[in-house]
Amino acid sequence: MNIYTLIISFSLSTLLIQIIQNLFIRLNKLDIINERSSHSTLATRTGGASVFLTIFIISTYWYLKGEEPYDFSILIPLSMMFIIGVYDDFYNADFKLKFFIQIIVAKMIIDQGFIIDDFNGVLGLNEIPRILAQLFTIFVFLIIVNSINFIDGIDGLAITETIKVLLIFEYLNSGNSKLFILSIICILSLFPLYYYNFKKNNKVFLGDAGSLFLGTLISIYCFYFLSSEYSLKITFNKPLLSILILLYPLTDLLRVFIIRLKNKKSPFQPDNKHLHHVLLRKGLSHWKISIILPFGFLLAASLIVYFFKI
Repeated sequence: MNIYTLIISFSLSTLLIQIIQNLFIRLNKLDIINERSSHSTLATRTGGASVFLTIFIISTYWYLKGEEPYDFSILIPLSMMFIIGVYDDFYNADFKLKFFIQIIVAKMIIDQGFIIDDFNGVLGLNEIPRILAQLFTIFVFLIIVNSINFIDGIDGLAITETIKVLLIFEYLNSGNSKLFILSIICILSLFPLYYYNFKKNNKVFLGDAGSLFLGTLISIYCFYFLSSEYSLKITFNKPLLSILILLYPLTDLLRVFIIRLKNKKSPFQPDNKHLHHVLLRKGLSHWKISIILPFGFLLAASLIVYFFKI
């Protein structure tokens, strides 16, 4: 990793955001404003495309040069989730179709070696049989991906949470992370989106293509974190720590599921019951919520780690 890679990642993402947005505006592919919308101006759901294409273009350049700073096979499941996200942005895909694709992608990730096969003593369990490990990994994948998708409702929130989670996973690694290069490119590709997210006009959102893609990347990171390859620099139970790292999106997912089931609605039926909606109704701005929720839950998780060394 050199300074040129950092500059190119940021610059290429910025350029692609503008190019793709202009293309979508000309094609009249705009984000439809409805009762759940947090905006009232022209916007496109193209932010995820700029991030994915930045990673893809840089990775293709490395591949053609014969360099492999990370395992390029990871791009296959990431690409599949990005594509189903694009389809969802255009055609509002049925949640059963998305679930089916997500299960396929989870199996692909498992076959690449990312699997939860050791509970590290949680519930009195350690290593578990292969078939149970695969089923549990698929279950966790579905939870993480959809939890990231659920919080992508206001400007900057999913971006901030993603950057926070990736940096925490890297910070806690006492060894050399095999995903470090990929995470840095992703983070730098996300930074320009802050400007386009918070613009008053011609806004750019992540879209489902972005949130599903980022949720998949976070899932891969989580599975890597739970593997024996990842060397944790602090003394704490890995599965419990992974839950604390993802405490905000997991809490929001569980909360809205309970509310929807209590109201006899489908857990996957969109509404305005998320935590960010609660804070919006209290009069907080988007940028304040994008700080309060990710870092408020980070503070709570840090206090738990500090006082309960498990």
